Amino acid sequence: MRIVACIKQVPEISEVMIDPKTHTLKREGVPSIINPFDENAVEEGLRIKEKYLGELIVITMGPPQAEEALRRCLAMGADEAILISDKAFAGSDTLATAYTLSLVIKQLKPDLVICGKQAIDGDTAQVGPELAEQLGIPQITYVKKVEICKDEKEIILHRETDDGYEIIQCKLPVLITVLKILNEPRYPSIRGILIAKRKEIKVLKSVDLEADYSKLGADGSPTQVVNIFTPQVHQSGKMVKLEPKDASREIINFLQQEKII
Repeated sequence: MRIVACIKQVPEISEVMIDPKTHTLKREGVPSIINPFDENAVEEGLRIKEKYLGELIVITMGPPQAEEALRRCLAMGADEAILISDKAFAGSDTLATAYTLSLVIKQLKPDLVICGKQAIDGDTAQVGPELAEQLGIPQITYVKKVEICKDEKEIILHRETDDGYEIIQCKLPVLITVLKILNEPRYPSIRGILIAKRKEIKVLKSVDLEADYSKLGADGSPTQVVNIFTPQVHQSGKMVKLEPKDASREIINFLQQEKII
């Protein structure tokens, strides 16, 4: 079974800053990590690979420094890593990103594509579903449990919904997006880290993809971000430390004074 896990390197959330002039996220000089949901995607790929003697390929699109995230995935146990990196991809929205990823994944012909539910920097949860459409395969989102059928031609997935959860059986190939409750990502071993340092990471540029350049980068991105801003800090709340009966009366009086009720 061939599995592809898509990951993204994102800024450490506690270090996120916004450029006041460009109104975009500052990425230079900000510590980066693997998107947490994507770590669960990699972990699930590793578990399936180990159980069914498969192959796990990890892919990301990003700047050269994204190689660091791929090496961590190799240290965890991934077999191969691919970095899609070119200035032609700069400014890609979710649609352009999905299109670019699909060009590589189509060549790999995987049985299963695993993505994290969403990236913590954009929070759109769109790349996975859009990628499935570009690949022309089914998509099942918000997956909390994965089971592979005995014949390894079908998969059973438990997915969360607003009303509970669903159990879906689907033929392979399929793309799934996963939740953090799916598993607990492993830590790379010392041996794994040493092996990962020696492994070659395949780097693909736009000329390697036979792409339609009108669908790449900013030119291929119909989504336009008008503004990003830091929410204003409001005054701290009022702490009420009284007996429940007296506290409730105090809160009601405060709400009435503020004309909230």
